[in-house]
Amino acid sequence: MHANPFSIPVVLEGSTVRLEPLSPEHVPELTDAVGDGQLWNLWYTRIPAPDAMAAEVESRLQQQAAGSMAPWAIRRLDTGALCGMTTYMNIKAEHRRVEIGSTWLAASAQRTSINAEAKYLLLSRAFEDLDCIAVEFRTHWHNHASRAAIARLGAKQDGVLRSNELWLDGSRRDVVVFSILEGEWSSVRLGLRHRLRRELG
Repeated sequence: MHANPFSIPVVLEGSTVRLEPLSPEHVPELTDAVGDGQLWNLWYTRIPAPDAMAAEVESRLQQQAAGSMAPWAIRRLDTGALCGMTTYMNIKAEHRRVEIGSTWLAASAQRTSINAEAKYLLLSRAFEDLDCIAVEFRTHWHNHASRAAIARLGAKQDGVLRSNELWLDGSRRDVVVFSILEGEWSSVRLGLRHRLRRELG
């Protein structure tokens, strides 16, 4: 395993979710999870189809070995089932920056507290254990649900990278960039804790 601590996923557990370091053993459950909502059909995001899940897991593990990603599987604690994946990606350890991304959640896990708590766990590790200066989020301009969810976390929009990527069908992807800075984490943390207390009753 790469020595870079930013690319070493550790178990992170909250009240509703546990983030487990990604492994090939997760493939069957993740294949089931991605079928919940047929997520790979969403045109504005890259989510692996069931028959591509093993290759996606292997790709993420290769990026981890190279020090550029820390990948997790997301397990919901109420049912014990895996319901998605998430990562630290575009790791710049020398600048103490990471991006939280390549995240997807099964349809039944969306609009629950699972995403907010997973992000809270990832942000806590980034700022409190890894001493990050900034944590970034990126999403497709047309992924309005993702943009709203990132803003609800307390992240601020930095800007839009126009025609930043060529998409799967050859179209051009405008990327919306958000970030949370280390000086903002204390207030973002309070907001997320309040939100989770409210959502969890």
